[in-house]
Amino acid sequence: MSETLAIVLAAVVAGTPLLYAALGELITERAGILNLGVEGMMVIGAIAGFAAVYYSGNLWLGVLAAGASGGLLALAFGVLAISLRVNHVAAGLALTIFGISLGSYVGKPLVGQSLSLSEVQLSGGLTSLPLIGPLFREVHPLIWLSWLVFAGIWFFLARSRAGLVLRSVGESTASADALGYPVMRIQYLATVFGGVMAGVAGVFISVVYTSIWTEGIVAGRGWIAVALVIFATWRPGRCLVGAYLFGGMTMAELLGQVIGLGVPTELLSATPYLATVIVLVLISRKDSTMRLSVPASLGKSLDIKG
Repeated sequence: MSETLAIVLAAVVAGTPLLYAALGELITERAGILNLGVEGMMVIGAIAGFAAVYYSGNLWLGVLAAGASGGLLALAFGVLAISLRVNHVAAGLALTIFGISLGSYVGKPLVGQSLSLSEVQLSGGLTSLPLIGPLFREVHPLIWLSWLVFAGIWFFLARSRAGLVLRSVGESTASADALGYPVMRIQYLATVFGGVMAGVAGVFISVVYTSIWTEGIVAGRGWIAVALVIFATWRPGRCLVGAYLFGGMTMAELLGQVIGLGVPTELLSATPYLATVIVLVLISRKDSTMRLSVPASLGKSLDIKG
């Protein structure tokens, strides 16, 4: 039982940064904005959060720094894509290149540095509960926070009027503008929220998952997060499942290396990314599913009053 629990927890830990980033991108795309700069925002969040924790020893200060830096980068993207009507794909790719390059430059003094921060754990009477007690003792608070974020986003999109307005903007920007909704403001807020979540995803990788800074630490997880939104057909519940599935694949790769399957390590390392490509190909073949799920105004720049 303990071994099974350890495997499940390992998959959850590996999938948590994907969950944060995918949920943020989900909200952004639901507002009609296609931001392919998730990888760059995660890198910036990773180095900003790592540096804050390294110099202060405070986990939550690192989370704040990571979220703020990711949000600022997303705001810059918003100026290009929303206000200046720059092509979303081009702006997103530029954001990724800029974020990776800036993170590499800023992080050079910290390369190879590790954290000795004692993990903040949820404790109290919950840890003594039978069966589920170990969960409250072993699970990192940022994982609990990811579940709270997921619950909040699910409720926001499915049960709130504000979520309905956001979805209406993504479905028809022109119609939402004609109804008097502040379309540009909504899109900016959704874009910045996506950046904040990407930043938190980055600090989870650098502070919790690895606890050491090195270049290339995000390793393409931002692109997997973007693919997860498509895999989830823009639904938060499927984002949760998909994030942990890909997290499990990452753990399976490491397990295969440990037990010596005789498979080249390069192929095992590529497994999550190969799975991403396969999933996208399979989903894209279902035209009806894509047409019914994708926000109709996604990636389109329209002339609106704002």
